[in-house]
Amino acid sequence: MSRYQQEDLPAQEVARLTARATRLADAVRAVVQTTVVSEVGDAEVDEAIAHLEAANALLGRETLPGSFGVRFNTDGTRRAWGNAVTGTRNPIAPPVVLEHDGERTWGEVTLGPGYEGPPGLVHGGILAAILDQILGAAAENAGAPGMTGTLTVRYRRGTPLGPIRAEAWLDRREGVKTFTKGQLSTADGVTAEAEGVFILPRWAREAAAEFLRPGVGDA
Repeated sequence: MSRYQQEDLPAQEVARLTARATRLADAVRAVVQTTVVSEVGDAEVDEAIAHLEAANALLGRETLPGSFGVRFNTDGTRRAWGNAVTGTRNPIAPPVVLEHDGERTWGEVTLGPGYEGPPGLVHGGILAAILDQILGAAAENAGAPGMTGTLTVRYRRGTPLGPIRAEAWLDRREGVKTFTKGQLSTADGVTAEAEGVFILPRWAREAAAEFLRPGVGDA
């Protein structure tokens, strides 16, 4: 089964599916955050487990044979709902909602107890994942998408749990390589900076070349 699929869904149906997926992921995400800090007794834990097992069995009645992948709709929208950073349907994702303001890509998100590393601070690996995602999105926004070749992160100081802002921008292009930069910040200033190199894979270059070959893709 291809992990890249083409869809032809009405905008109203996409909106309905998005709202449903958001509600479900938010509910599971809330359980995850509460689980980390809950101090209820054994009886309550046992009851909660029973409810969770029942919910898992209910949701598992029909599942995809693998990952969610990426789905492109004919109206130009795209669904990558399984993404670990931005996935609408993924309760592991914070999720970060990305916006584009000219040449810059940015997003704001609140990270709770489920993303803790050092006490009271966000795990460095979570921060790296967010930076990886937003730097890649900046490359795509600049019209030069690719997959992560290298990611260099400099942690300026600890990032407290709570609201953070992520932003990234295009630095330069060199052939199939796109170089982007970005940072994470809180109300007290920048906490981490990153540089990334994103490379358009060979299979994507070959597919683009085939599509652009004279006579292919013409109306």
